[in-house]
Amino acid sequence: MPSGACCGNPATNHHTIQLTTKEPAMSQTIQTNVNVSGMTCGHCVSSVSEELEALSGVQEVAVDLNPGGLTTVTITSTKELSPAEIGEAVAEAGYLVVANQA
Repeated sequence: MPSGACCGNPATNHHTIQLTTKEPAMSQTIQTNVNVSGMTCGHCVSSVSEELEALSGVQEVAVDLNPGGLTTVTITSTKELSPAEIGEAVAEAGYLVVANQA
């Protein structure tokens, strides 16, 4: 994926992402929530989803698109995903990862 421009708008090349991980009681799957700013359309959703789905252990990527605000991406996987590997996948889609300051 081309880096730097989203949906043909070179002014929207900086995105922020916050990571949170929640492990269900049964330990069958792990859900990791990623908040992304700057996603505005289906192409953005496709780009990020495709890169995240390529990670080992990922079963599903669900995106709640919120153009102009934070978009919540929920990654369901069979193993814990590191912030680094999520960050690399998102960077491959042309986004930048910012560590959660919470």
